[in-house]
Amino acid sequence: MAGAAVALLVGLSSTAAAQAPLKVGVVSLQKALEGTAELKQAEADLRAKFGPRQDELAQMEKDIAKMQQDYDGNQGKYNQAALAELGQRIQRRQVQLQRNSQALQDEVNRDRQDVLQRVGKNLQDVIKKVAEEKGLDLVVDSTAALFSKPAMDISLDVTTAYDKAFPVKK
Repeated sequence: MAGAAVALLVGLSSTAAAQAPLKVGVVSLQKALEGTAELKQAEADLRAKFGPRQDELAQMEKDIAKMQQDYDGNQGKYNQAALAELGQRIQRRQVQLQRNSQALQDEVNRDRQDVLQRVGKNLQDVIKKVAEEKGLDLVVDSTAALFSKPAMDISLDVTTAYDKAFPVKK
C-alpha cells in the first residue's frame, strides 16, 4: 500500500510538474487522533464507565488465588469431599471470571470502536479543511511516506482544527 501511494505521488508530481508544483502535506493520523481533546475525554469516560467492573474482576482474581492457595495449603487437613467441593468452587469462579472478563472486553471494544469511528470520520473532514486552507494538493498518512520534511507535517494543525471544530462538552 505504501508503494502504491508513493507511485501515485510520483505519477501525480511528474504530471503536475509541467503545470505547477504539487503541494503535499503529511499527517500522522494516529498522532492527530490521539491528540484530540475529544478522544482524550472519551478515554477518560471509558475508564470511568468500566473501571469499577475492572476492579471487580481484579478482586475476583485475588479471591480465586486465595481459594487456590487454601486448596493447595490444606491438602492434608481437609477430607476428600471438602477438597472436591473447594476445587469445584474454584473452577466455577474461574469460569465466571473468564466469562465476565470476556463480556467486559467485548463491551469496551464496542464502545471504543464507536468512538474511533465517529472521531475518525470527523478527522477526515478536518484534514480536508486544513488541506484546503493551506492550499495543499495532496495529504498522505505519515505511515505511507518513506520520507518527509518536518515542515510538511500538518498533524498538529489537524489536531488544533479538530479541537476547534469539535470542542469537548464538559
